[in-house]
Amino acid sequence: MTSLSPEGSVVVAAPPTTWAPLRIGLFRWLWLGALVSNIGTWMQTVGAQWLLVHEAHAATLVSLVQTAQALPIVLLAFPAGVLADSFDRRLLLIGVQGFQTLAALLLTVLTAANRMTPGLLLSLTFALGAGAAVQAPAYQALVPDLVPRPLIPGASVLGSININLARAIGPAIAGLVVARAGVPAVFALDLATFIAFGLVLLAWRREPETRGDEPFLPALLAGGRYVRHAPVVRRILLRCAMFVVPASVLWALLAVVAQQRLDLGAGGYGIMLGALGVGSICGALVLPRVRGRLNPNRVLAAAMLLYAVALVVLIATWTPWLGVLALLPAGMAWIAVLATLNASLQTFLPVWVRARGLAAFQLVLFGSMAAAGAVWGVAAEHFGLTMTYLTAAALLLVGAAAGAALPLHDTAGLDRAPAAFWPDPQVALDVRRHPGTVLVTNTYWVSGENREQLLALGPELRRMRRRTGGTSWSLYVDAADPSRFVEQFTVASWSEHLLQHAGRLTGSDREIDLRARSLSDPPPEVAHLLTAPEDE
Repeated sequence: MTSLSPEGSVVVAAPPTTWAPLRIGLFRWLWLGALVSNIGTWMQTVGAQWLLVHEAHAATLVSLVQTAQALPIVLLAFPAGVLADSFDRRLLLIGVQGFQTLAALLLTVLTAANRMTPGLLLSLTFALGAGAAVQAPAYQALVPDLVPRPLIPGASVLGSININLARAIGPAIAGLVVARAGVPAVFALDLATFIAFGLVLLAWRREPETRGDEPFLPALLAGGRYVRHAPVVRRILLRCAMFVVPASVLWALLAVVAQQRLDLGAGGYGIMLGALGVGSICGALVLPRVRGRLNPNRVLAAAMLLYAVALVVLIATWTPWLGVLALLPAGMAWIAVLATLNASLQTFLPVWVRARGLAAFQLVLFGSMAAAGAVWGVAAEHFGLTMTYLTAAALLLVGAAAGAALPLHDTAGLDRAPAAFWPDPQVALDVRRHPGTVLVTNTYWVSGENREQLLALGPELRRMRRRTGGTSWSLYVDAADPSRFVEQFTVASWSEHLLQHAGRLTGSDREIDLRARSLSDPPPEVAHLLTAPEDE
């Protein structure tokens, strides 16, 4: 960033620091409120797992706490993304805080009254996870409204620091509180954090937001369609699952390792979770330098190897301090993988589907944790902790090696800015009388070598039409005239096709479209066919 000094000389302004968004009062208060709420969430996790650690089949029950927290993300990630794009986000967050406050109140009262059963504990944990699932996309989507555009990258990093700082502080506090005052006190503090964040939101006054008018179900389907037909996104989600499934053994069974193998109490378990959080914060601080030396694929491979070594050291040692130290690189590797994948996804996703694309990432992340948590718990019951951890470490090594065959796609040269380059369709009918499917055809006249180029371009055209709204796609050649090709794709409704014209396409999509058009001589003809009305 440059500017002119009063004397007329050029002054180079330093880029904004990571901490610059905290100078904005509203963002700072919401960030602090979210931090307090996240600390409470981690405290509740420790309290719930410790409440179950002495039950019969403790390994399975403790791991199911992770499943109960993560499963709501699987069920609600996409709907939550649509809600965040459709309703006033402040009011949505206030409603979520009210719901979580009620769930936390029940958890506290029933535990203090000694009425808490494992099934009820897991059910209330699931309810709290459902609130967090709806809260996450709404809170993340508020960031561009709170800070100027140049500060958005720093605000995103602060969001990661917020989560990992809570991961470092929350478990340590919970461990001390459990040791001194018992699990009900932990749940009471969790309740207080929800109330605190709710008060921050209530104190924030602003005009209600007017959101887009895209219906819920079509918006939900459009998000899923985009993910299915975007190879870049699918590869990121695959690499996420390849890491999270084996890596989640640590989160699922750490309480059991602390209690049964290292003979640590609640305070020691809190310190171990705190070490994971500290490692994650350190990873967030050093990751920019690592990225400067290694490409994303090498970062992922190195982090998976580091995590595997940490698992082996943790399960091989009987010394508590060595187990705690092993969790520091594990936390660094965890944040390195997830931050790298998340950054790659945010860089690629166009604006119109960004919340839903990130929701898909959350779905895979927490869905993998939920499923794997249950599997690792059962495995530990039948084969023991050592064999379970070594199996997870082996899967991480396999995943690191498989990354060479399944690398992240290079998206550095892709133009992801919105590009409304299609001309407005010519319409002579009242589209309201034709509410069904829309058929769009492009007729090309292609001869010579251009025929092979058009056929080779077909898969890219298909993916581009489908991910922006097309429900089907085909390319035909005229049997009577081999130079005449007809591309056709269907869209669910006229309003959704207009969204393709209005901003769903990107600069990269324009390049594909122009390449296809340049092969036709004369230029291609476009036709829009509406569903004929039924006889009255």
